[in-house]
Amino acid sequence: MLELKHIGYTVFTDGEQKDILKDVNLTIDERFVAITGPNGGGKSTLAKVIAGILTPTNGSILLDGEDITSLSITERANRGISFAFQQPVRFKGITVRDLLSLAAGKKMSVTEACTYLSEVGLCAKDYINREINSSLSGGELKRIEIATVMVRGTHVTVFDEPEAGIDLWSFQNLIRVFEKMHEKEGGSILIISHQERILNIADKIVVIAGGEITDIGTPAVILPRLLDKAGTCQALTEKL
Repeated sequence: MLELKHIGYTVFTDGEQKDILKDVNLTIDERFVAITGPNGGGKSTLAKVIAGILTPTNGSILLDGEDITSLSITERANRGISFAFQQPVRFKGITVRDLLSLAAGKKMSVTEACTYLSEVGLCAKDYINREINSSLSGGELKRIEIATVMVRGTHVTVFDEPEAGIDLWSFQNLIRVFEKMHEKEGGSILIISHQERILNIADKIVVIAGGEITDIGTPAVILPRLLDKAGTCQALTEKL
């Protein structure tokens, strides 16, 4: 279980204080939790605070009762937290198989690597020895990143807009991957998204706007409210 208690994150720009997150309190113990809301509302900042990329200005983070607020991203990864970026990082000189091996913490066999790549809709023989560089499209990188998260098999997995760049694959396949991850490892999957099809599979939806949680509940309760305000879930980026 992940607990966020009175989380705040403040930055100073040109001498002015800006509160990106304001007294966020949240417990994550469900299978799938979706975080949504308008752009600039604090969603990605909250995800980075959970992963340890950013350190909160105020508050504490507990993982299964352990205070991990001061732990680095590496220490949190060792405790069982994974983070998938909205824009995956490119690694020149590292092959796809190398990256999967690093994620697994051991040298992966061709058969093992191929299994994970096929799970995300990639033909293994075409990708296993390719470098993680500019020759790969954004969608290919996103799917490879999802494969590395699957390899790690962590207790809490955070995806920042995982649907970005996967148009040629499908939302249904992405959702199937999430479900399979949970079946295999349990734990919680935290997904930042505006997509109604992803919000629909969540056990809990958390709405963040202006750095604060403005609504929280099941899809049956939250989605009608969002659609009433924005017209479509995709319009959340501008209208909520």
